[in-house]
Amino acid sequence: MAQVTISNVAKAFGTVKVLHDVSVDIADGQFVVLVGPSGCGKSTLLRMVAGLETVSGGTIAIGERIVNNLPPAKRDIAMVFQNYALYPHKTVEQNMAFALKLRGTDPAVVAERVKRAADILDLNPYLKRYPRQLSGGQRQRVAMGRAIVRNPQVFLFDEPLSNLDAKLRVQMRTEIKELHQRLKTTTIYVTHDQIEAMTMADKIVVMRDGRIEQVGAPLELFDRPANLFVAGFIGSPSMNLLKGVVRKGDKVEIAGTLFPIAAGSAAKEGQAVVYGVRPEHLEIHPDGVPAKISVVEPTGSETLVFLRFGDGEMVALFRERHDFKPGDMLNLKPRLDQVHLFDAETGNRL
Repeated sequence: MAQVTISNVAKAFGTVKVLHDVSVDIADGQFVVLVGPSGCGKSTLLRMVAGLETVSGGTIAIGERIVNNLPPAKRDIAMVFQNYALYPHKTVEQNMAFALKLRGTDPAVVAERVKRAADILDLNPYLKRYPRQLSGGQRQRVAMGRAIVRNPQVFLFDEPLSNLDAKLRVQMRTEIKELHQRLKTTTIYVTHDQIEAMTMADKIVVMRDGRIEQVGAPLELFDRPANLFVAGFIGSPSMNLLKGVVRKGDKVEIAGTLFPIAAGSAAKEGQAVVYGVRPEHLEIHPDGVPAKISVVEPTGSETLVFLRFGDGEMVALFRERHDFKPGDMLNLKPRLDQVHLFDAETGNRL
């Protein structure tokens, strides 16, 4: 195992810059998730760590070694791809053993490592099968097994669950997390799915347009987003982000309606702000903001309610059962300790 240090890394394809001075410190044994929308540069960064893309600027170190100019085979990493990348003409056992055999590893060591990986991933019944005879989840396990047998310093996962159905994604998410807890190998995991990031990571790196927006523990990003992008990206359903103006120091006027903010806020009178409150932090209260229900979406364990107030719209989430109907009026009060204010011009948290 080893720490990974990414220092002021840049990447350009010709004149197009796709990564701008990215720096991330990944501790030994840590599970770090790079998350962001498509095109933000997260997969490119992962491929640079793997040695599959060249570094245009800055340095990448694995342990004490700067690996900028090392080929992938000498970096002591193992990568799990989105499309599994298994050899179709080889059995599960042969796929898992292939890299070790290429290195000239002793056959007894190869057999022992394959058996250990198969035990960990429950692959023993499938060792003699070919990839075409396996389900998507089983193929992904084989790809993980192939990585495990190499006993690398760092695991790299590039959107490994995006080809699986929703139920299997949840199951594999748990399996990958359990695998990390068992092996304690430094892991860098790329996804565009913020739920995957929240449930799996020790540390999340939120990226946009080749830059890092915020780095922190999952609940830190959820509770204290640094800016509007992180506030809107982290959390499901998304945070309500409502444009308004500060009035009388303890209110924000939004679409002609006054919303409360905590005393002592850094916002100034007349300042243009964005008022953020998560749907689950809106409560029914007689002193709340009057709003009319437009759509009700029951999911069983939760109910999402879409509402209009004046010219504005917001979403509330309730975990207890209510008999809501479109057209009903609700008075909703935000929990003051869970209200977020952002500067409307810069997007930064106030």
